[in-house]
Amino acid sequence: MTALARFTFDLDLAQRPRPTMAAPEPVIVPEPVGVPEEVVAQLVEQAREEAYAEGLRAGERNAAATAAQTVAAAAGTLAAHTGRMSVALDEAVTRHRREAVSLAKSVGQKLATHLIASRPTTELEALIAECLPSLSGVPHLVIRCHPDLADALRDLATEQIASSGFSGRLVVMGDPDIRLGDGRLEWVDGGLIRDADELSAEIDRQITQYLAALGGANKTKESGE
Repeated sequence: MTALARFTFDLDLAQRPRPTMAAPEPVIVPEPVGVPEEVVAQLVEQAREEAYAEGLRAGERNAAATAAQTVAAAAGTLAAHTGRMSVALDEAVTRHRREAVSLAKSVGQKLATHLIASRPTTELEALIAECLPSLSGVPHLVIRCHPDLADALRDLATEQIASSGFSGRLVVMGDPDIRLGDGRLEWVDGGLIRDADELSAEIDRQITQYLAALGGANKTKESGE
């Protein structure tokens, strides 16, 4: 077996030749290409304008959406107010019409009372003139009226009969149950009546129907809205 030799540091490193290193080759770095300042300024300005335009468009879209919402809300509020105003207006119109009808009725009644008191035979005279042309073959005509008007109506009827062709008998009867201004004309197959109470009742019925129609029209309009 070979014996191991002891390592001795008898190597003179100082005298060892140094390795020769090659000098680095120079690297040529290209100089940066210069950008004119005016081009940079134009690019910056262009970017700024584009950003402003985009912001403006976004703002306009936002404003348009907000305006549309505001208009829609205002339209809804206006519609609600308009509906309430329309109902209130209809109610006011109906109320005024009721008051006007009531006033007209009151005035008419007072006027009729005054006319009857001043000219009590006018209505009966008109009835006689209306029926005489159709009574040429009637044997008799009976006029019933208030006793205070009997003589005056007899004279008026006689004058009209003279020019009407009526050849029958005229009978004028005073009836204390008939009010002044009222009366009845009777013949064989017909007759005419002038009764202030019946006329007043008919007027009341017409007024009631008119006011009921007004109320029904308002309800229909409200339900339609």
